[in-house]
Amino acid sequence: MLDIGINLGFGKLDESLTDEEMYHGEIDLAVRAEALGYDSVWAVEHHFSDYSMCPDNLLLLANVAGQTKQIKLGTGAVIVPWNDPLRVAEKALMLDTISRGRLLLGVGRGLSRQEYVPFRIPLEETRERFDEASQMIFEAVETGVIEGSGPFYPQPRAELRPGPRGSFLDRRYCVAGSPDSITSAVDLRARLMSFIVRPVPDLMGNFNTYREKFEQRHGEVAPPICLNVNMYCHEDDALAQERHFEYISRFFHSNVDHYEMAGEHFATTKGYERYADNAKRIQEAGLQGAADKYAETALWGNPERILGQIEEIRDVLGDFEIIVAPCFGGMPYDQARASLELFAREVLPKARSLNGRKVSFAAV
Repeated sequence: MLDIGINLGFGKLDESLTDEEMYHGEIDLAVRAEALGYDSVWAVEHHFSDYSMCPDNLLLLANVAGQTKQIKLGTGAVIVPWNDPLRVAEKALMLDTISRGRLLLGVGRGLSRQEYVPFRIPLEETRERFDEASQMIFEAVETGVIEGSGPFYPQPRAELRPGPRGSFLDRRYCVAGSPDSITSAVDLRARLMSFIVRPVPDLMGNFNTYREKFEQRHGEVAPPICLNVNMYCHEDDALAQERHFEYISRFFHSNVDHYEMAGEHFATTKGYERYADNAKRIQEAGLQGAADKYAETALWGNPERILGQIEEIRDVLGDFEIIVAPCFGGMPYDQARASLELFAREVLPKARSLNGRKVSFAAV
């Protein structure tokens, strides 16, 4: 059965909303998702701007845990270099305990200079910091003990309380797009999570690299690829297209600004060289042209169109999970709720049967 979750973005691109109204709008979507039958709810970690503001997604998910009973709770993701690995492991174990084993622990490296500068961490250190700390975190939530001898996070051995209530081996996720990040995901024995910014066929090189390396390293077929994608569903296909492209364009412009995606600094920043190619594509297409191409990669339209889009992904990708972002670009929450409900009613039951084949490289 295809797992389908939702992702909370915590963007405040509607200037008429207060921060408090935005937060309660996002939490309302999370609570509704359980009643509508979604499998999981995920929360990002972002700081310091209206692009997205969720400085502690484990804390946020603890609130959601208290209002729900069975939906899984995912961090999409804890940005490891911004956090003390000891505190991440402690909070993860506590949340897993109070939610009775519902935590899906996703980690990532981060990208924005606007976020890294206030944390006083050079972008050039992020790869080493991520690799050192993420290994400590996953080992700690598995064993209940954390320790480390690395240069960034020297950690005396400490027993964590509460201790683990169950294994996280099938609940590890890693946001990865670059070759180095894919290697890290494999080393962590984590499921690969990808935020879709280009058509899935264009990303198959990365996905197949992950699958091949995972199978070689761990001696088993890689787990499903986890896709995170914007979604807007409306019965009127033309209206869905109009609204989707409006909101996705606003979101894309905010994303480019937040990450300086059209900038030239990536080419000379250790560990981020691949983003220079993204910047070149944006420069060549123009900002609005790039926004329109980005919008095409998302799920949008009436239920029939969206189901067809999911089928096309399945046919190309094989085994996968999907997480839909239902509110973005200043979309009013009444529209996001209606979209989420229509998707749950008309798309979700049929999409659950769209299992992709498991992809093995053992015979290659």
